[in-house]
Amino acid sequence: MSVTDGLHGARSGVPGRLTLGRLVAHVRAVGDGVVSTLGPEGEPQAAYLAVAVTDVGELVFDARAASRKVGNVARDGRVAVVVGGPGGTTLQVQGVADVPSGATRERCVAAYAAAFPQFVESLSDPGIVVLRVRVEWARWGDFRVSPPLLEETSGGVRA
Repeated sequence: MSVTDGLHGARSGVPGRLTLGRLVAHVRAVGDGVVSTLGPEGEPQAAYLAVAVTDVGELVFDARAASRKVGNVARDGRVAVVVGGPGGTTLQVQGVADVPSGATRERCVAAYAAAFPQFVESLSDPGIVVLRVRVEWARWGDFRVSPPLLEETSGGVRA
């Protein structure tokens, strides 16, 4: 997709297509965001966290095993995540979170450790878990230009 295609989509009221490359680059450049889960009564609960991304577009963060986030995700994996904002670009994501295991966990741990080497030691703590968000819908926006440049995807992200 070219920048022109994205601008055309924004001008016509229809966002351009968000690519895997754009999503990954944005999360890696920003590195933090707000993750919202659903509490026991369906109420939103949000936390500001360090957020990494795998090469295949899964968002990754860590949390204490006893945290509300982990309990909420175990009960209902639906989440919303916002990465960025103050610099004029933002990524909004809706997806399903889980606590990965096996090779999937290793891929997620590798992505998180590469993004945040200062937190590597905490990943071996049994009281810390790694969570993954599989993207179902996302919208990236650049609000530094007029009209804003918007790109969107549903059903996950592709190259």
